[in-house]
Amino acid sequence: MNLRTLVNSGHRDVYIPQAEYAKKLKLLLPKEAFLPNYSRVWILLINAAILILGWGIASYLDQWSWYLLWLYLPFSLIMGNSVIVLLFSTHDILHSKAIKHPSIRWMLSLIGLTMLWTPPTFWKAVHNREHHNKTNSLHDPDRNYLYEQPNTWGKWIQNLFVPSSEVRSFWLFVGMGNAWGVHTFRNLSSVLLFNNALTQYAPAAFKVSKKERRAIAFELFLIMGIHLSILSFLGFHPVKIILSYFLPIWIGYAGAMFYIYTNHMLCRMTSVNDPLINSASLRVPKIVDLLHLNFSYHTEHHVFPGVNSDYYPQVQALLQAHYGDRFNLLDAGEAWRLMLKTPRHYKNENTFIDWTGKKIVTCPLSHNQDN
Repeated sequence: MNLRTLVNSGHRDVYIPQAEYAKKLKLLLPKEAFLPNYSRVWILLINAAILILGWGIASYLDQWSWYLLWLYLPFSLIMGNSVIVLLFSTHDILHSKAIKHPSIRWMLSLIGLTMLWTPPTFWKAVHNREHHNKTNSLHDPDRNYLYEQPNTWGKWIQNLFVPSSEVRSFWLFVGMGNAWGVHTFRNLSSVLLFNNALTQYAPAAFKVSKKERRAIAFELFLIMGIHLSILSFLGFHPVKIILSYFLPIWIGYAGAMFYIYTNHMLCRMTSVNDPLINSASLRVPKIVDLLHLNFSYHTEHHVFPGVNSDYYPQVQALLQAHYGDRFNLLDAGEAWRLMLKTPRHYKNENTFIDWTGKKIVTCPLSHNQDN
């Protein structure tokens, strides 16, 4: 299927490839922006230590009086934030050249992605290779489903969970803590069980090499072993597991999904990887950017995937100065409200439609530049 067959007739969009933005703006950034940022390694290790400390404290919860258990909730919240930071710090490390030794790089990424149930080799395939090179295109595994795609279990669950004008509050709440797992499972199972790029329950299936497939299976086995070790350490005690395992995971997944939903799913699809059209950045409180390594600067990241994220505010200023009419920058609250006002399936690259096919809405972040 050609993406252009999904485009409304009557005008032709002008897209600018990511490389053109990068080539123009690279000369305007300081050289330091392109140097390795080793602080991400320490941030990753500190947040891994926070989780270990949290589990250590939780191992004594069976000795606490039941009316004091609420005192552990701040630890659950802190641990949940650490799950988010582990993802974002690993994300930065795997995009940069800070760690060149393959074994150390692999070990750090395994530590960072274990709580996300994401094998590092799989992450490099689905995120670095597929998502970044095909952002919000017909072949991006992270995009919204097309209305014309089969109504598979994957599409049904995403329709049930994802923020939209049709979502039920209860399922949105459930989905915030579980959508990451669904996203990972559908792509991981597609690769491990079939690996033919033909499965229809993911938005866009893809293939990996035989070597990558073996590595992904081995890493998943290790991740399963680590999770079982954590549960065993907690004695499979229901209170310990809920407060120090499931609750931090749900909090962490929900925080990560807030960003992931608003990064691209409000944007139009593009046949050319134009990050100013197919991506969006958020305005969040400075403390949130500090905690989450400037992940809100997502368009900036897609223009310069390997740049030290501390310099993303400078990249944003350049994008506003040179491409302000194309740049998607929203307050976090505004982005969320738009998510809840629009359907979540693509009728075509510039139009959203609901599951029933009755509600049709033009993409609220459309940029229609006619020739």
